[in-house]
Amino acid sequence: MEPRINYSKIGLKAIKGLQELESYVKNSGMEKSLVELIRLRTSQINGCDYCISLHTEDALKSGESHKRLANLDSWKQEEIYSDREKAALAWTEALTLISQNQISDDFYEEVRIYFDEQELITLTIAINSINSWNRLAISFRTPSKR
Repeated sequence: MEPRINYSKIGLKAIKGLQELESYVKNSGMEKSLVELIRLRTSQINGCDYCISLHTEDALKSGESHKRLANLDSWKQEEIYSDREKAALAWTEALTLISQNQISDDFYEEVRIYFDEQELITLTIAINSINSWNRLAISFRTPSKR
């Protein structure tokens, strides 16, 4: 498939806005490994080959193990993820598939056990940001790095 639009050149102002969100997340103090897990899981759900490849590479460079990345799609059954990571991944899936989910008070409180208010905002911004990148890459056919 041929790329449709080079959005990083044509939509420069919009891309700068997304990059500001990325900078916010990067400087928030949230664990890089956790951010990479949610970026990769979101990209898996959305089927964004470009982002899957990119964030697999980034996660490996930041010290993530092949085993944890290979088992990410079955994180609920795995004991290799911490409770905090599982809460983040649950929140990631709920927000990425928000039209299929209700963010109930009970679910929110379960996630809040592991994240304070500021961290939950950061986590949500990170999820929203990668969903935006996925939608850009898929819509305009950004070629995979594989």
